[in-house]
Amino acid sequence: MAALSWLPIVPAHAAEATVAVAANFAGAFGRMAKDFSVATGHTLRVASGASGNLTSQIVAGAPFDVLLAADQESVRRLLAGGHAVAGSRFTYATGRLVLWSSRPGFVDAEGKVLTRGGFTHLALANPRLAPYGAAAIEVLRALGLLEALTPRLVTAESVAQAWQFVATGNAELGFVALSQVASPGAPVKGSYWLVPPERYRAIRQDAVLLRRGADNPAARALLAYLKSAPAQALVAAWGYAP
Repeated sequence: MAALSWLPIVPAHAAEATVAVAANFAGAFGRMAKDFSVATGHTLRVASGASGNLTSQIVAGAPFDVLLAADQESVRRLLAGGHAVAGSRFTYATGRLVLWSSRPGFVDAEGKVLTRGGFTHLALANPRLAPYGAAAIEVLRALGLLEALTPRLVTAESVAQAWQFVATGNAELGFVALSQVASPGAPVKGSYWLVPPERYRAIRQDAVLLRRGADNPAARALLAYLKSAPAQALVAAWGYAP
């Protein structure tokens, strides 16, 4: 009996929830979903993409129970439209933006590669749909480089696709999330500049219970788990600020 005391308490009626997850958080959430299932007995189905696209799908009736957005505006929109449960919203992570190249030594620690040149394609997520893309535009504008570099910009549907453009060599460098290039337990591939947070508005990522998941015990349990110490430790390990 004593040997079994560490095991999680599994509810008598385990449930399943469908979670819409912002593309930048997909890697971290893949690990978190496994830990959550072990701890609670509930299971999760996951769909990821740009926050703007996920929000539009929810408004159109997509069968999601929880949204983990990459911003706050998407959640405000859903609450205002009656698509989410009032009082369930909270910030689960604050994102960090990096300029990344899959080539070692290509991006310097101060981002001077942007003025030095030597590249023809700079990838970023669609700023109208993805907060990391909007942050990238802010950085380029603050540096006075937006007009000069606009012809070289390659716009992706999401930050995940922006990462893919760089990883496959279709773009020499791009703006992505720190969590995509510095995941725990894995070596950093290539080179990156961690953009100083004062260069862009804080990327506060909000979670919310959607109307469809209001009575789903797995959905409610997930939101509670996101606030737990183990979940927040994992969030920090993947490069997010508190």
